[in-house]
Amino acid sequence: MPLVAHNNLPAFQALHEEGQLLLTPERAKHQDIRALHVGLLNMMPDAALASTERQFFRLIGASNPIAQFYVHPFALPEQERGAKAQKHIDDHYETFEQIQEQGLDALIITGANVTHDNLSQEVFWEPLIKVVHWAHENVTSTLCSCLATHAVLEARHNQRRQHLGYKRWGVYPHWVKDKSHPLVSDINTRFDVPHSRYNVMSREQFEEAGMKILVEGDDGGVHLAVSDDGIRSVYFQGHPEYDSISLLKEYKREVFRFYNRQREDYPPFPDGYFDITTQAVFDEYQAKLRCSMHADEAMPLFPEHIVTPRLQNTWHDSGLAVIGNWMGLVYQLTSSDRKLPFMEGIDPQNPLGLSS
Repeated sequence: MPLVAHNNLPAFQALHEEGQLLLTPERAKHQDIRALHVGLLNMMPDAALASTERQFFRLIGASNPIAQFYVHPFALPEQERGAKAQKHIDDHYETFEQIQEQGLDALIITGANVTHDNLSQEVFWEPLIKVVHWAHENVTSTLCSCLATHAVLEARHNQRRQHLGYKRWGVYPHWVKDKSHPLVSDINTRFDVPHSRYNVMSREQFEEAGMKILVEGDDGGVHLAVSDDGIRSVYFQGHPEYDSISLLKEYKREVFRFYNRQREDYPPFPDGYFDITTQAVFDEYQAKLRCSMHADEAMPLFPEHIVTPRLQNTWHDSGLAVIGNWMGLVYQLTSSDRKLPFMEGIDPQNPLGLSS
């Protein structure tokens, strides 16, 4: 919960200059203590549908021990689903029409698997952009994850992502670039972030789109950026929501693809994720797997039960801090009416009052 600057104590001004958002007594009087309603547009494929829910629900739920959160998952009917996933959506998700009718305080848009080089050719493109445009007019802040970041920057700012020529895959160090911004003002100035993608939006593209870069790494690239108003749009290129085992599961999937001859090369290790002992275990496993393939024998048991206890999560706390700051900012700005993006007196062009 935010501090109320109820007098002229110099400490309040100092904290404001450090990037901490403070409430005036007048604004504090008009804040209604209530729950926040957060939408989750889940565009992930069937196999990752439920795990993506849990990951983002976990971040939101743990971000503030006092506030109450209602998370409203919904999906795009244009995305074809298997029977099991479709039943899950039918049973537990809301429709976009219901979301529009009831309103949201904040919105998270997940990534998605793609089948075309050009995002505008994807089946989800038009309905996704419809959601994005609606959110820009009606929601206090929208957080875009990975593919959603690339899609929104293309649709709204004419920036097309670039293919890396390889898969950026692993856990990479990043640094806070603007310590005064309230999204990152009180988190570690250096922290790790998982990435898993073939495409990138460069620093230059974010800047050309008018974005403010908040977190960046030498190898991971831009991880966190915000729209020029500071809060209306928040962009992740990395995956702070990942579980400790997310990259392990992805590595296992690629190993199985090699075994089933769906890829020609044996998958490399994710960068910065496995320690030396874990790599040795997997090197030994690769030798056994190749022998089984040559001998036309059954696939040896994947040793995840051996390596899982050795996996280190070096990104969750910082990701949680950013989400907590984001939820706190939304709470301080949003209207008590879910259909209105801001409380009375907030400038939509400068909601945080941080512009020079």
